[in-house]
Amino acid sequence: MWCRAALATTDSDPVSFAVLGQNATFRASAFDTSFNPTSTPPPFFQVVDNRFLDILGHNPSFHEIASNPNLPFANEAPVYVPALDELFFSSFSSPGNASVNNKVNRVRMSEVEEALKASKGSTVNVTVTPLDLPETVLSTNGGSGPFRGSLLFVGNGLGPLPPAVTLVNPRHPHNVTVLLNNFFGRQFNSIDDVKIHPKNGKIFFTDVQYGFSLGIRPAPLMPNQVYRFDPDTGEVRIVADGFVRPNGIAFTNDGKTAYISDTGSLQSPMRTSDFQTQPATIYAFDVDSVSQRFVNRRVLAFTDAGIPDGLQVDMSGNVYAGTGDGVQVWNADGTLLGKFFVGTRTANMAFAGFGRLVILSQTKLFLARINAGNVNLEG
Repeated sequence: MWCRAALATTDSDPVSFAVLGQNATFRASAFDTSFNPTSTPPPFFQVVDNRFLDILGHNPSFHEIASNPNLPFANEAPVYVPALDELFFSSFSSPGNASVNNKVNRVRMSEVEEALKASKGSTVNVTVTPLDLPETVLSTNGGSGPFRGSLLFVGNGLGPLPPAVTLVNPRHPHNVTVLLNNFFGRQFNSIDDVKIHPKNGKIFFTDVQYGFSLGIRPAPLMPNQVYRFDPDTGEVRIVADGFVRPNGIAFTNDGKTAYISDTGSLQSPMRTSDFQTQPATIYAFDVDSVSQRFVNRRVLAFTDAGIPDGLQVDMSGNVYAGTGDGVQVWNADGTLLGKFFVGTRTANMAFAGFGRLVILSQTKLFLARINAGNVNLEG
């Protein structure tokens, strides 16, 4: 079932494309072309498994809610603040320019709802407001929370200035607290993404050398790894290694399972070379109840489009990933259920309350109204 624009659903039964015909054109790259066998114009809901219909609900809709074709304003670090009904997120960092910081932006979901109601559900372009933040918030690339009432952000760092874990007040004047900016005196490479453990309140983040690949950070000093940080004691420790490019991170609602995406097939965000034999893979781990180390690593999924970037988990345990064609959704056993197909690179997404999935696709923001919501992300 394939779904067009605000209401389209298309059927993409795997049996129908398990064998391609004699005159079929095979894809040479996971980055250059998307798998859209019906050539349906995006955005649409692509149903691969009928269980995806439970996620969509009885009356799903898909809307473009903001756009700027000249500016990648919607890249990463989505954080929804229920008390304000506002979504915060970051823009793409300027490649090769270590003197220019990216922006943290905000949209008011009440404005989105009002605009869609007035337009009777067609495309709208709501106001995207950049925050005026100090230079202690550098190249923001990951976000979660709210954590103790604040936005929890992580960033690449910029030039010689270190990557950091920071708290930002979502209300004016958006004062900033730096929680962590080193590992026993050594700078992290480029902190990429972050989540709060839903049971113990510890902060977990991925560190990867994408800042160096972008030309905004020095050469990496440490392996690409996953860390746990205790904001109460200041303790920081490694909980997982052995990745090419650890990227997105998420937990199940009980905190017993962690997911990490390895995006080694995209070794530079500017895609200067192809590394398609490297991972574009989501791994699942058990979280050790004592040490919180990630153990019993196993494959959850390998994406067919680009890389699995930012990760979220819904209340039913399904795993969402920003990919090269939109947002893809797998259940806990690794079955691809379906896609929110936008036809372009999507780095991340976030639930803005139950039933509202906001998708960050660089120059566009989309809202999918569905029958799902996220696990607890607050600390």
